Amino acid sequence: MNTIRIGTRGSPLALAQADMVAQALTANAGIPADRIEIVPIKTTGDRVLDRPLAELGGKGLFTKEIEAGLLDGTLDCAVHSGKDLETLLPAPLTLGAFLPRADVRDVFIGRGGVRLADLPPGATVGTASLRRQALVRRERPDLKVDILRGNVQTRLAKLEAGVCDGTLLALAGLVRLGKEDVATEILDTTRFPPACAQGAIVVEIRRDDDRMIEALAKVTDHDTEHAVAAERGFLAALDGSCRTPIAGHATIADGRVRFSGLVATPDGTRIEEISGEGPVAEAAELGYDLGKRLRTRVGPYFFES
Repeated sequence: MNTIRIGTRGSPLALAQADMVAQALTANAGIPADRIEIVPIKTTGDRVLDRPLAELGGKGLFTKEIEAGLLDGTLDCAVHSGKDLETLLPAPLTLGAFLPRADVRDVFIGRGGVRLADLPPGATVGTASLRRQALVRRERPDLKVDILRGNVQTRLAKLEAGVCDGTLLALAGLVRLGKEDVATEILDTTRFPPACAQGAIVVEIRRDDDRMIEALAKVTDHDTEHAVAAERGFLAALDGSCRTPIAGHATIADGRVRFSGLVATPDGTRIEEISGEGPVAEAAELGYDLGKRLRTRVGPYFFES
């Protein structure tokens, strides 16, 4: 049996997620652990931390170097946080597996244990996410919001050093790192709806790689697959990128998918929401249709503000 080479970003969280996929392949697909190799790759998004993602080219900055390894055959699969993936993948590639989704909620981490509502006027919240920036501004327009980039450990260190008074992170990532105790408060999804595919670990492969298709079929969680399909369909309809605050959350129950999503202006002064439901077999179509309806409602200039 040839070794399966898993490409991933090199952050502690990314490595932990790649290890989760490796363990799932061993437990569910019978791949011996010594036949799986995790290959850390430093991406442009990890190297350049002094500018917003939108200025650098968007989400692909966290995936393009890893996808290059898939395309040239030096990697057999790649593990990503679902929210980091671009809406359109390179044509030879596809998503081959979805691990069971973790908690989709954001957390607020205040220096000294301060909650978001208790920050004094003029305090600084640091985050790289336009979605989180807009939602913070909606809730606390009296606060200053600055760009804060880096992996989880880097952002926590910057917070502790006083670069900002608070920040927001995904609860799923903190749990995977065993750091959930740093959260000051867990934010309800009605106040802070998640990024599309937040909390989902996805595995990218070549479309023609029958060995990986067969192995990953024994690993994938279909509820997560359908939920992510709806959320990525929503993004596709909105031309979702790092330039527009977008949130989307799908849940699966009784063979149906329920979706709610929103778009916002970066200053948080205008937020438009939409929701709907349909059969799980049409999850991607549901998300895309809702995205198209919302795009028509807000008009083209909304995305240029």
